[in-house]
Amino acid sequence: MTNRAHSPVGQAVTKVPAVTLGFWIIKIAATTLGETGGDWVTMSLKLGYLIGTAIFAVIFVLLVSAQIKARQFHPFLFWATIVATTTLGTTIADFADRSLGLGYPGGVAIVSGLLVASLATWYWAEGSVSVQNIGTPKAEWFYWCTIMFSQTLGTALGDWVAGSDRGSLGFGYEYGALIFGVGLAVVAALYFLTKISHTALFWAAFVLTRPLGATLGDLLDKPLAQGGLHISRLYASLILLCFIVACVALIPQRAAKRRKAVRQAQ
Repeated sequence: MTNRAHSPVGQAVTKVPAVTLGFWIIKIAATTLGETGGDWVTMSLKLGYLIGTAIFAVIFVLLVSAQIKARQFHPFLFWATIVATTTLGTTIADFADRSLGLGYPGGVAIVSGLLVASLATWYWAEGSVSVQNIGTPKAEWFYWCTIMFSQTLGTALGDWVAGSDRGSLGFGYEYGALIFGVGLAVVAALYFLTKISHTALFWAAFVLTRPLGATLGDLLDKPLAQGGLHISRLYASLILLCFIVACVALIPQRAAKRRKAVRQAQ
């Protein structure tokens, strides 16, 4: 009788970084840049949400295509693509909430559905949504589209919880950052203290870092009367960009290892 089973035979590297503390530091800074950079293009330059979304969508497609064509992990290319997803997420969420008039609850509900659909389709097509199983161009596209939806959801959540305009919960940017920071701490505790799927916790943390970055970005550039520090969006974006470049250059970056398995007869 022959039994077939999966047995690991080794590991290969992916083109995404290992998930470390440095990863999350850069991720939060990148999401904050996405907020200030997206608002600079759409508001300060007065291009509007639709044109801003179109600009960042083109950048997103170009960078994801470059990432997929790359033969190995390139830290600066990877994080440039992350920034593209977060700026695109900012403009999409703002366009849906404000230009289309969906409101914050409606925008959160729709983007949540798109994120769940992306994860479900990815799992159905590839059998896993773990970053340790990204080994094909199709899986990479799923990965980046899922990230883009998670960034969009995070923006909508951040605006809904912390915003001061009509339809928001009005907690303010300081309390909003605290709320999402506590949420991340809870996810970290669940990671270390429970047996909950690390893949599920990764995506939960990935979503939560975006509204944390969104509230921090709004804290930097919103007027004093709205609870912000009133720093120019351009200057805030440049400061964050310099910080990210320094982190990518100085914090050790290594590619995540990919599990490989084959079927073997016994």
